[in-house]
Amino acid sequence: MENGNEKQDADNRLAHSCIKCTDREFKKKTMVKKKLFCIMMLACCLCGVQAQEIIKSDTVRCEPCETFSRPQPTDDRYRVVTNRFWDNWFVLGNVGGHAFFGDYGTLGKLTEKMSPNFSIGFGKWFTPGIGTKIQFGMSNSKGFSEQENWFTYGEPMHTADGTPYWKNKMEWTNFNVNAMFNLSRLLCGYEGKISDKLMNQFIFSVGVGTVHQRKIEAQRNEWSGHLELQYSRFFDKEKKFSLDLKAQGMFCQTNFDGIVLKKNGKKSYWWDINAGFSVGFTYYIKKRHWDRCLPGEAPVYNINQTVIMPQNDCPEYGTMVFYVFFPNNYSGRNDAPTMVDAPVNAIDYLASGFHTQTKFDNEDAVAKNLNLNQSLARLRTSDISVDEDAVVGTGYEMSDTPISLSMNADSLKLFKEKNGYYYAPIYHGANVWQYRVDRATASQRLLHEDNYKESHSFALNAHAGLNLVKNNMNPDADAELFSFADVYGALENREGNVVQASDEATVNKINEIFTKGNVLYVVAEGYATSQDNYIGENADNVGLERNRTLAYNRALTVMNWLREHDKLRNVSRNAFSINALVNPIIPVKDEKVLGLTPKLSRCVKVRIHYVINK
Repeated sequence: MENGNEKQDADNRLAHSCIKCTDREFKKKTMVKKKLFCIMMLACCLCGVQAQEIIKSDTVRCEPCETFSRPQPTDDRYRVVTNRFWDNWFVLGNVGGHAFFGDYGTLGKLTEKMSPNFSIGFGKWFTPGIGTKIQFGMSNSKGFSEQENWFTYGEPMHTADGTPYWKNKMEWTNFNVNAMFNLSRLLCGYEGKISDKLMNQFIFSVGVGTVHQRKIEAQRNEWSGHLELQYSRFFDKEKKFSLDLKAQGMFCQTNFDGIVLKKNGKKSYWWDINAGFSVGFTYYIKKRHWDRCLPGEAPVYNINQTVIMPQNDCPEYGTMVFYVFFPNNYSGRNDAPTMVDAPVNAIDYLASGFHTQTKFDNEDAVAKNLNLNQSLARLRTSDISVDEDAVVGTGYEMSDTPISLSMNADSLKLFKEKNGYYYAPIYHGANVWQYRVDRATASQRLLHEDNYKESHSFALNAHAGLNLVKNNMNPDADAELFSFADVYGALENREGNVVQASDEATVNKINEIFTKGNVLYVVAEGYATSQDNYIGENADNVGLERNRTLAYNRALTVMNWLREHDKLRNVSRNAFSINALVNPIIPVKDEKVLGLTPKLSRCVKVRIHYVINK
């Protein structure tokens, strides 16, 4: 009986709790049941492969492939990220002179119609090419009139036919609002936040305003239209200050000079015009520049991410790891495969490229300058594909031969005789790069001149360098280590210098993984060194962000290559990801960029999970 009462009390409590459940709690419980049902159905589907193997990966933040399947905004000079409201403001001041052309603008000498003017203002650029400004100006307009009114003064004068006319003078203040169009940036694209390009810019403005005429009994306010063409000369790469020369016109209603209809029966002009020139300055207030991509959020790590690897009866599963080493200041962001139409493919350059993969366009000019022992820096250059004219180089760290070639005249001439053109460095200001670099980092000054040329190679990308990589990089214990040369030989071809850089048996083993197996998951993480000698504004953050960008774009280049390759076309796009590391910067104290430690630190680590069904 006691047990029966306890059961009845329990039933009552259960009923009471059900009554107290709100609709919201009921919906939550229903949703939980639906989720559990879906999970159970998924588990049932996975059970069809008879077994599962669970592997826990490193700490990562996976970015879905959609974030890197398209070219980044940083690769397009016509695309920037707009700033906050209080960024990109400027102040300006102008002084100059103008001439007035009213209804009787043909009377008198031009010098008698000229007046000084000044204006001050402020404005904001919304994008590098479009902005607005507000100006306040004060001046007067002097001319002549055949009709006496508020603005005429002095004794009458007479024309050749005896018609009397008077001098007139209108004193005024003007307030106007203008839309601005930076023609240079709209046509050429944004040059970047610290650049010696577009030091001379042309800006066109059009606007409306109001003119208040002073020192007359009747208070008069008129509408005004404004046109202006401005030439701005900047004096520093940050473009903080410009000296401006402006041609401008202010168009007022025809009654600006007090005349609407001429008494002599002639029609009045539609506009009274003040046209002239002025010089002035513009000071740009921080923040002055635009970024080509927004800084990423602080990465959120998923600890011990689980990868479910399906097995058949007797599967062979495993993980392969390989490293791709990059030259200093190079990520391939401007080359294929990230930029599809680029002539140079970054992966091919690392495997079989030479020097900077560029050539001089004018061979006669090169020959002339070499004979006269003159500089080649002003001659035009262009990129060439790695396989153009069957020229195959040594690649980067694919052997003990450096990728850079000598710039002496004999070497250039010998190469020209053999291949039909002169190879070229990358010139940028005082920098003469003898290995390929990104456009965004070409302006960076290095601490030592010999850092601009690859003078030593450790074969880090070759099969022969695997022991050196293994001893210094501490690859994953549960993964098999391969070289970039071996992976490239398996995916692309084993020809030219790749034959010597790779191992045939290893290439065949990788081919077996890609042809007989199933790739389950591919993850890449990029690294860069801490080396950066920028000492300008906000130096610490600028250097850090520059190296973080290099690290990410290196991973992006390698991931784009793998994701688009025919041998991996059956792998789901969601299986490719890039680890956004909190700190991809490896500290390097060496001021030289060509030593073993700096070279080992400029790399991409790729980890591929796979299964081979026997």
